[in-house]
Amino acid sequence: MPDIYVYILFCAAGLIVGGIVAGIIAFRVGVSHRKKIAENAIGSAEAEAKRILSDALNTAESKKKEILLEAKDEIYRQRQESERELKERRIDIQRQERRLQQKEETLDKKIENYEKKEEVIANKLKEVEAKLLDAENLKKGQFEMLERISGFTAEQAKEHLLSNLESELIHEKSLKISEIDAQCREEADQRARDLISHAIQRCAADQVTETTVSVVPLPNDEMKGRIIGREGRNIRAIETLTGVDLIIDDTPEAITLSGFDPVRREIARIALERLISDGRIHPARIEEMVEKARREVEATIKQEGERAVLETGLHGISPEIVKLLGRLHYRTSYGQNVLNHSMEVAFLSGIMASELGIDPVVARRAGLLHDIGKAVDHEIEGSHVEIGIDIARKHKESEAVIHAIQAHHGDVEAKTVVACLVQAADAISAARPGARRENLENYIKRLEKLEEIANEFEGVERSFAIQAGREVRIIVRPELVSDDQMVILARDIAKKIEGNLDYPGQIKVNLIRENRAIDYAK
Repeated sequence: MPDIYVYILFCAAGLIVGGIVAGIIAFRVGVSHRKKIAENAIGSAEAEAKRILSDALNTAESKKKEILLEAKDEIYRQRQESERELKERRIDIQRQERRLQQKEETLDKKIENYEKKEEVIANKLKEVEAKLLDAENLKKGQFEMLERISGFTAEQAKEHLLSNLESELIHEKSLKISEIDAQCREEADQRARDLISHAIQRCAADQVTETTVSVVPLPNDEMKGRIIGREGRNIRAIETLTGVDLIIDDTPEAITLSGFDPVRREIARIALERLISDGRIHPARIEEMVEKARREVEATIKQEGERAVLETGLHGISPEIVKLLGRLHYRTSYGQNVLNHSMEVAFLSGIMASELGIDPVVARRAGLLHDIGKAVDHEIEGSHVEIGIDIARKHKESEAVIHAIQAHHGDVEAKTVVACLVQAADAISAARPGARRENLENYIKRLEKLEEIANEFEGVERSFAIQAGREVRIIVRPELVSDDQMVILARDIAKKIEGNLDYPGQIKVNLIRENRAIDYAK
């Protein structure tokens, strides 16, 4: 058994070794076959590669030849084009050289002509200098001859000519002034006349002056004693409560009320009239009537102020200013009711502002408030203009309104159109016939001052204020004032009147110059 196993093992080993050897042999045969196939493929690839490389070299050589031919053609074309451009530039340069040559020749000719002209001018200058020298000698000789003939030296003749020239200039100046003044006056007067007449036509106002009543009529003279009362207790009570003096004199059936405050005077008048009507006059009744009169006057003041604001169409006015406007109802200026005057100025200012194309509301406001200071000018120190400015600033009125109040009497120069309109409207309202009455003494003083101003000028013989001070007629000395100087003299007199005299409206300055020859037949 062991031998069989060994035999089997040897057989198996032989089989295994034989299989291994057969496999090795088969592998080597396969490798050799594949190597041959690979060598054949490599040979084919090398042959194909050689063929492709040969084709590429042939193609590149043909492309190279084509590119070289194109390059030669382009070089030839560019050479031809460059030669053509070079030829054109040469032709252009030759043309420019010919032009430059022609210009040089022209310049040479001009220079030559200029040199000839300079030579001619130099010769003429020498001739002119010689002629000037001859003219100076001739002029000198003529001056000497003129001095011998006229008997004047050169300086005297110059003074005589300057004097004549000055006279001619004065004449021309006066004519020019007259012409310009007449033209400007005509245009301005026509425009102002149209504007003012239009405003006056649209603003109707009373012509009758209104005055505050200060005289209380009595039914009989016995009432005077009852008003005085026992030991004067009634009159003292009235004067103490109203602040007004009662003047009881020999005037029959009348008592005069004297007081600087028109409101107090009105309260006293109403209270006294009611006491007289009631007949019961004693201190308690007097106090009761005065209090009722005060309330009535305060209500009237408020109503009048509101009426003024409503009629003028203004809004946003402080209640305090409305009360002050109402107080103006009892205030008069030269007999003219100040509230009515202020309303009239407001209407006129607004109408003229509308005609000129500016804001009529501001103009009406400034016109209504221009005399607001007169409501309290008896209580506060200062002019009514200064008081009015303080009141307007206190109640935050606009600068245009404040400036119009400040300038309406000419205390400062009017710098706005509204201020000028308020000035004009104030003058129109004050100058209306019957609007104001003037104190006789002040009227006479104004006329005397007008004549005095005119007599101050040299050459004035005498002067006369006529037409209620609206014209001053001046007679001048004919030997001192010429016709041409009259225009200038009239203008100077008018300027001085404007600066030194306050007057309503305008004053005509009328100069008269006449020559008279008088002789007697014997």
